[in-house]
Amino acid sequence: MSADNAQRRDGAQVSTAKPAEAEEAKTPELVIISGMSGAGRSTAAKCLEDLGWFVVDNLPPALIPTMVDLGARSQGNVARIAAVVDVRGRRFFDNLKQSLTDLDAKEVTRRTVFLEASDEALVRRFESVRRPHPLQGDGRIVDGIEAERDLLRELRGDADLVIDTSSLNVHELRAKLDAQFAGDEEPELRATVMSFGYKYGLPVDADLVVDCRFLPNPHWVPELRPFTGLNEEVAGYVFNQPGAKEFLDRYAELLQLIAAGYRREGKRYVTVAVGCTGGKHRSVAMSERLARRLSDEGVETVVVHRDMGRE
Repeated sequence: MSADNAQRRDGAQVSTAKPAEAEEAKTPELVIISGMSGAGRSTAAKCLEDLGWFVVDNLPPALIPTMVDLGARSQGNVARIAAVVDVRGRRFFDNLKQSLTDLDAKEVTRRTVFLEASDEALVRRFESVRRPHPLQGDGRIVDGIEAERDLLRELRGDADLVIDTSSLNVHELRAKLDAQFAGDEEPELRATVMSFGYKYGLPVDADLVVDCRFLPNPHWVPELRPFTGLNEEVAGYVFNQPGAKEFLDRYAELLQLIAAGYRREGKRYVTVAVGCTGGKHRSVAMSERLARRLSDEGVETVVVHRDMGRE
């Protein structure tokens, strides 16, 4: 007879084995999706859902800790939760800060994705679907946008990842999110190095901005003008200028220091913007070399040339 069984007087066997201990609850990973109305929150939510995340739309912030607790008791069935939080929650939105504090106290791994867009792009999108902004009331769409920016300013400042969707279509936004969330293992730090042209405006989603206009412009060299900074001759011209290599070396060293601080603070994403006049020659060449340095130092890096080809 098994040691786990006892025999009753009538001959029947009675199990005395102790039930297996319940599997230890595992707290799910959490991503909060927020940002401006019309900037692509629904697209972001659908993208994460396609990647296997459990997505909850328009969740009152006060219920986020409860949702995480339920996920922890799901025996691994809900390992990743994405909660879409926005101003549709109205008065519930005021509870977001307290909810995030509660999550931090429980040591929940969480990230915040903030979707941004220019006023012009948002107005155009609302007008195209003929819907009012949720905060405009009796005013104009721009009044609602301004009120929403004020309400979300602190959340935007604390976000781990800010994505400017002003010039992105649906497929490009999905590609950005796939690059950030599709991997099986999260890297310690992911960097986007973006070249841009000052004449087209600063990138609103940049964490760090650096200016290459102190270097001579290949635009004024007739045989180099038609090409971009991806061309070897253009890159050679840029890095043969006084100060170019020294600038790259020193800025790469500075980024090492910043990256170490970001890791300590739990920041997983950083966008480094490198600008020149038109975003075609100097910034492109410098961005490529800088991205190569970061990659060699163990930072997963992608390069984006925002304005190349716009001229």
